[in-house]
Amino acid sequence: MENIDIWGGVECTCRRVGDAYSDQLTRSGHRNRISDLDRFAELGLRTLRYPVLWEHVAPTSLDQLDWRWPDERLTRLQQLEIEPIVGLVHHGSGPRYTALDQPGFATGLAHYAGLVAERYPWVRYYTPVNEPLTTARFSGLYGLWYPHGTHDNVFVRLLYHQVLATKLAMQAIRRVNPAAQLVQTEDLGQTHHTPTLAAQAEFENHRRWLSFDLLSGTVTPTHPLWSYLRHHGLSEAELSVFQESPLPPDILGINYYATSERFLDERVEQYPGHGVIPATDNHPAYVDVEAVRVPDAEMTGLEELLRQAWTRYRRPLAITELHLGCTREEQMRWLQQAWESANHLRRTGVDVRGLTVWSLLGAFDWDNLLTHDGASYESGVFDVRRGEPRPTALFKMVRNLIRHGHHHHPVLQSPGWWQRPIRFYSAA
Repeated sequence: MENIDIWGGVECTCRRVGDAYSDQLTRSGHRNRISDLDRFAELGLRTLRYPVLWEHVAPTSLDQLDWRWPDERLTRLQQLEIEPIVGLVHHGSGPRYTALDQPGFATGLAHYAGLVAERYPWVRYYTPVNEPLTTARFSGLYGLWYPHGTHDNVFVRLLYHQVLATKLAMQAIRRVNPAAQLVQTEDLGQTHHTPTLAAQAEFENHRRWLSFDLLSGTVTPTHPLWSYLRHHGLSEAELSVFQESPLPPDILGINYYATSERFLDERVEQYPGHGVIPATDNHPAYVDVEAVRVPDAEMTGLEELLRQAWTRYRRPLAITELHLGCTREEQMRWLQQAWESANHLRRTGVDVRGLTVWSLLGAFDWDNLLTHDGASYESGVFDVRRGEPRPTALFKMVRNLIRHGHHHHPVLQSPGWWQRPIRFYSAA
């Protein structure tokens, strides 16, 4: 059996905090550097997650569209024989004339999606909204991104609008191109816990599937979170939209980071400097930390999480984000282990279509969750800190995996930091 395909991805988040927008494409220089696409082609990539963002093409009105940038870029991708997976909203709230908390977000994105499909009828793959659950948490529960909500009611509403927007957008696209496929991305981790916080962890482990469950039409009165969604503002009529005409993803895009798996612990004194989630009638005060840093947590790992998704949905999978902000040696180990896991799954009958090297040009300020511009940069296959992208150690590795299915380097014989005792928090 052949190895899975290596895909590429460009970090393209256009996030809003207050009235300010931050654009990763501008910060990396890619908005003004079409030559990057030729660099990607040198790797041998044939599939690329690529943005045609609503905020960029129609910033002031859906009646005033500027197609110059996507026209140029998508034409070049065609010439290079690289197939794009087109993203329309990436951790954004849309242009200023809409927002995630407004009902018009869903219909507006559907309108825009239809226009994109009409202009590029040859595009087959779409991600209308990247990681709707993650965006809803950061924008509706944690207050980090616009509209800065901090309540379950806000979270539920933002999630609903994004998933509805995804469904309406794909319907609009398929009216133009019936063969278009939905590649729905979501950060997939697992929540680990102390015995005291078992109920909270069970809730979060159900919640992680909500984007996929809603689109698949399985959120019915028997779903574990039906009562939660109803209690926090969704009507039966709103939920029935998905039950009556499901639109399941054609490919489940699984995003996985070292921080994706979490650990809940009420022993807050052991984690100085970490934010504490206040006590409620349902749980004591606790911290939510990276499971990889806690000796009590038994990590699930990417391979098992992919298998869980396959068992639950029996639909094709892809790893659509896989980034580690660390040394070049650790980045190589991270990619190698994911490559081995994905190919092992494929050999055992799991339909894994691709592994995305994310992000090709690196990423800015994700260590502060994009709340402050200019604090940090993490390189990817290229390092853009000097303006022109410079190939890193990942470049040769990715090219060899694509060309030969393997890459040999001494550092790959050692475990990553996420597998060594140095990863643990020291006791307080």
